[in-house]
Amino acid sequence: MVYEGPFTCCPDSFPVFFILLVMFGIFFGLIALAIKALIFCKIFSKAGYSWALGLLILVPIANIIIAFYLAFADWPVQKQARQLRQQQGKPEV
Repeated sequence: MVYEGPFTCCPDSFPVFFILLVMFGIFFGLIALAIKALIFCKIFSKAGYSWALGLLILVPIANIIIAFYLAFADWPVQKQARQLRQQQGKPEV
């Protein structure tokens, strides 16, 4: 006997298998995107920005720009901490 592949016994099951595989891929991809958006919304809110900026992670080109902005910009939380240190007369860290 020659092995001809997994769908030789019932060739009609291949389209069903393929559709299910694509559906699971889309489902888990959407879950991953939702988790990523939730994480970035939380990061932006803790940094002192509006949480809605985290939703820009879902926009294809904006996600790269917003990640660089988040990494290199002076956060509002840092500005407030710096102002408080200056008011109390403590040196900057």
